[in-house]
Amino acid sequence: MTPLMSDITVNGETITAALIASEAQNHPAPRSKPGMPWMAAARALAFRALLLQKARSMGLVPEPRQVAEGQYETDEEALIRQVLDVALDPAEPSQQDLRAAYEAAPDRWRAPTLYEAAHILFPVRPGDGAALATASTAAGAVLAELQRDPRGFERLAREHSACSSRDNGGRLGQLISGDTVPEFETVLDELAEGSITPEPVLTRYGLHIIRLDARAEGAILPFEAVAPRIREMLEKAAWARAGREFMAELAREAEVTGITLVAA
Repeated sequence: MTPLMSDITVNGETITAALIASEAQNHPAPRSKPGMPWMAAARALAFRALLLQKARSMGLVPEPRQVAEGQYETDEEALIRQVLDVALDPAEPSQQDLRAAYEAAPDRWRAPTLYEAAHILFPVRPGDGAALATASTAAGAVLAELQRDPRGFERLAREHSACSSRDNGGRLGQLISGDTVPEFETVLDELAEGSITPEPVLTRYGLHIIRLDARAEGAILPFEAVAPRIREMLEKAAWARAGREFMAELAREAEVTGITLVAA
């Protein structure tokens, strides 16, 4: 087994343990697998070295592009992009490919679902355990009152909600898919129309008591309307496959010590 915390080499080029340790800070560290960030960092740096070596062998000169206002690629980032631009040439998806992707999962191409909902918000900053406990007590008391008299929702929203919608009795108006955070929208998809959540719902904004007034699932869109989106999806998938194959080929042809880049 290759030991952690050691230098690796890629075609004779050394990548030091110190550099790998620095890069490892950018990779997740599951408690059960403390060595995972190190291995991920080592592989990332090894593949970066392979791409830059390939750029040099191709005689490429860096041509940095602007990636944001006042921000440009580094020379190394530009070289890696240029290598991939030259090396990757996946086939364009055909009209038949587009049609097959559409027919394989037509539900994927629906118009947005429409919702009419109301909520009562008890704000909590992420990670603030004391505030969460306080909000849970307050939300529980309001929810208990709603369970006795659901018709009191608007009054309770005006009295307790920290959202500006309180002035409208908690009503959020008409929402479409994507208007709310995923954890909130998941509840909107699961609630029966006219019902109130049996427990407060935690999102990044705090605890919510949610009432769903109406839901209208979007119709499946015609193929012609979504063909450009399907083409973009297939092009991205093809580019990703081509990239993986190209990197695997570089790894197979390389002399690497200290880490395994290609499975046996």
